Amino acid sequence: MAPGGSAYKIGTESRVLADCGIAPENGEFRSSPHRKVGVVSGGKVGTPSKSAVQDLLECPVCLNLMYPPIHQCPNGHTLCSNCKSKVRCCPICRHELGNIRCLALEKVTESLELPCRYQILGCQEIFSFHSRLRHEQNCRFRPFSCPYAGAECSISGDIPSLVTHLKNDHKVDMHDGCTFNHRYVKSNPQEVENATWMLTVFNCFGHQFCLHFEAFHIGMAPVYMAFLRFMGDDDDAKKFSYSLEVGGNGRKLTWQGVPRSIRDSHKTVRDSLDGLIIQRSMALFFSGGDRQELKLKVAGRIWREHL
Repeated sequence: MAPGGSAYKIGTESRVLADCGIAPENGEFRSSPHRKVGVVSGGKVGTPSKSAVQDLLECPVCLNLMYPPIHQCPNGHTLCSNCKSKVRCCPICRHELGNIRCLALEKVTESLELPCRYQILGCQEIFSFHSRLRHEQNCRFRPFSCPYAGAECSISGDIPSLVTHLKNDHKVDMHDGCTFNHRYVKSNPQEVENATWMLTVFNCFGHQFCLHFEAFHIGMAPVYMAFLRFMGDDDDAKKFSYSLEVGGNGRKLTWQGVPRSIRDSHKTVRDSLDGLIIQRSMALFFSGGDRQELKLKVAGRIWREHL
């Protein structure tokens, strides 16, 4: 919002954003969670409070705080550099944007101090405007993304809420204990694409661990892979180790490693090959029979390292 500008109705902003080539989330323009009206600071009308300054630094498109470079249209309406690259005109007045920097607002950011955006989740730190962004990228209170890999899930939250979400919404199997013996069966093992089995979660040492097992290709070679992820931060994940074992017909493959934090995406862990890799030919050999059906038993154990 430009200094001295008026508040726009949600419907008006949504229509203008659409005209400028922006599709608001869920078809509606999102209102800011911290936008204030009629701000009064220290009992003096007209003195801008910290919240009022935050409102000035709020991008009208993405609603995030703007960091230099901050851009403005000829009428003074501002927006962040990321959103500027995505729009055809000013999201407020529809005027052509040009390449005008809002140097005054950029100057304000140099003296601004703000709490971490995850304050509501427990972070009590206060930062300069610029160091705040760096901190938030690694804040230990930032929410975790849903670790379920079988679908695109946008849910995020703390660990207890994600455990409930996995159980109720994804119908994930939940088990107690630090040892397991899972059986995976597939009637047509020639189909490697989209062969992701349902996630299994183990409650062990008061923490949750996610067991993944799926099929994909390494180059042209079809493989199966099993690996474990820790529902928590990387520093805590390193306090544990785990082993996996699969075999049959007198042969056995074993793997020992450290569970990866769910801060690392499922795809990141899978593509790094940080787990038990089973070539399809060997997997079918383990399955026995006529090799027309995959039957694998994956045993595992989780233990705490004494650091």
